[in-house]
Amino acid sequence: MQAPNVPETLSSRVTLRTRWCDEDNQDVLNNAIYMTLFEEGRRAYFDELGQLEDNRFPFLLGQTNVRFLSPGRGGFEVSLELGTTHLGRTSFVQAYRLRGPDGTVWAEAEALLVCYDPSTGASQPMSGAFRAAIAAREGLA
Repeated sequence: MQAPNVPETLSSRVTLRTRWCDEDNQDVLNNAIYMTLFEEGRRAYFDELGQLEDNRFPFLLGQTNVRFLSPGRGGFEVSLELGTTHLGRTSFVQAYRLRGPDGTVWAEAEALLVCYDPSTGASQPMSGAFRAAIAAREGLA
């Protein structure tokens, strides 16, 4: 399996917190919690860009690839680095790096996000304002 393509430098950083109850029966952060942390990072990213309408994402998660590098733990403040690495017509790609409190990388991931029209249940082109906000933040065309 191919590792996610995560650039060394990402445009955003969000501080999040894991909970002690996020650990599984092996005393490590449950794998599903990583997906929630990435989603919380996306929310902060798009909120900062002013691109959340009624506190809703204008896209759905189409695909993700997570590489777990070091066991995470619950009950800690963690740092999530993220950025958009590719803009398409109806979709875009984001990359993530989650670090524990000592700076150890717990996981790296990529996500394909697809702009979505809930009234039709189909993908749709991203709006000009949405594209422009991301492009300006990331220096993408």
